[in-house]
Amino acid sequence: MIIAHDLGTTGNKASLHHDDGRLVASTTVGYPAHFAAGGVAEQDPQDWWDAVVSATRDLLARTETSPVDIQGLVVSGQMMGAVLLDGDGRPVRPAIIWADTRAGSQQRELEQALGAEHAYRMLGHRLNPTYSVEKIMWVRDNEPDVWSRVRRFCIAKDYIVLGLTGRLATDRSDASGTNAYDQQTGDWSDEVLAAARLDRSLFPEILDSTAIAGSLTDAAAQALGLHTGVQVVMGGGDGPMAAVGSGIVAPEDGAYVSLGTSSWISFASHTPLIDAGMRTFTFDNVVPGSFVPTATMQAGGASIQWISEALSPDPAKPETARLTAEAGGDLDTEDLYFLPYLLGERSPIWDPHARGAFIGIGRHHTRQHLVRAVLESLGYNLLSSIHAFRESGATIDRIDAVGGGAQSDVLLQILADVWGVPVRRRTIVEEANSLGAAVTGAVGLGLADFSAARELSEVTAEFVPDAGRHSVYASRHARFTSAYDALAPWFAAAPREGGH
Repeated sequence: MIIAHDLGTTGNKASLHHDDGRLVASTTVGYPAHFAAGGVAEQDPQDWWDAVVSATRDLLARTETSPVDIQGLVVSGQMMGAVLLDGDGRPVRPAIIWADTRAGSQQRELEQALGAEHAYRMLGHRLNPTYSVEKIMWVRDNEPDVWSRVRRFCIAKDYIVLGLTGRLATDRSDASGTNAYDQQTGDWSDEVLAAARLDRSLFPEILDSTAIAGSLTDAAAQALGLHTGVQVVMGGGDGPMAAVGSGIVAPEDGAYVSLGTSSWISFASHTPLIDAGMRTFTFDNVVPGSFVPTATMQAGGASIQWISEALSPDPAKPETARLTAEAGGDLDTEDLYFLPYLLGERSPIWDPHARGAFIGIGRHHTRQHLVRAVLESLGYNLLSSIHAFRESGATIDRIDAVGGGAQSDVLLQILADVWGVPVRRRTIVEEANSLGAAVTGAVGLGLADFSAARELSEVTAEFVPDAGRHSVYASRHARFTSAYDALAPWFAAAPREGGH
């Protein structure tokens, strides 16, 4: 059997699988994140490790699985962060996670040295404060006492693999989300490192996602309740893992949307996709030799979570399902819009200074209108990215949905109506990332190939767009985008704190 872990923003989703990838059981262990003014977003790596230990032991106990039945372990995780380690592999400060946007001046430094378009074509990504190398530079430039102790850098799932095996490495999918990885050569970019004034020794070795990183150390085996013969497969970033968990392993498999804390649309490709407007980006895939063009909004599910907390009697127990259901049906927002930029934004506007806003509120608007506007904002924002994909030559005629938000009929129908294409829910929704990790682990262990993913998650519901509503949404999408255009100068002029 195989245990897969997916280190998300709100918790670790762990799952137990047969050696062909079939799901046996899953569990989630939550942990906090620290968000603050100035673009701060951090987590304690120890919380990730504790969640992996707790989830592993819970899976074994609940399923009465013997430790000797576990052959492999694989990890998926949130991307684009920065875990900075001392010479003994211990974190010197909290991890700076993907949502952190403090490194604006570091982005500008790299742009001046490299050129924005040249960097985009080399890296497959824009230069942006949300990426790892800018975050590393920010610590160097703003926390000299901390920086004096930094010897190595890694990403969330790499930190867990280090704890499991004693080996510090990353994979190509996570490396491609650092702004320091040359997608053409498949290695760290000497050009970027020189521009960033960072030593190559900071960066870990790069392995394929299917590579065996090592076996469990004695200490790790004892902590997890496993045996030292368990093989640890390197694993990869949660975006490409979600693609595999959605059955998207080749270009002919179509596109998918992940509706988690951040939300993204992606598909498999034989080559990186270069967008003339640099609105989208491309990760290396966990399937060796392939790529996943992607467009990510920072606060997809996070916007739904926020409005639910704001409108629920007890913010600690947000009534998301009830509020979303109340906002369904033929409810019309009547020219009310929400800009879902609570954490700044990546695709398609790439503006770390953008913030959330309700626009057009009237005395007649109710909480149902507010929630509906938030749900529609996900559709509008991701529609801009769908347009960018199509303008770059991609064909998107249906989209499969995974992630926690995919459980909502109301949201999926809104997305279908806004996008004008069928949206399908699959049997594996919240476990898509860990399923992708399990398949990747099975491939690494020589037990399966990636095509097995297509059989492990089936379509259970299809939401067909209503032609009339799609026509209305098409015109409203233009009004949504014009709202940001009008407010962008105001966002840019806002006072900055903490180097944001």
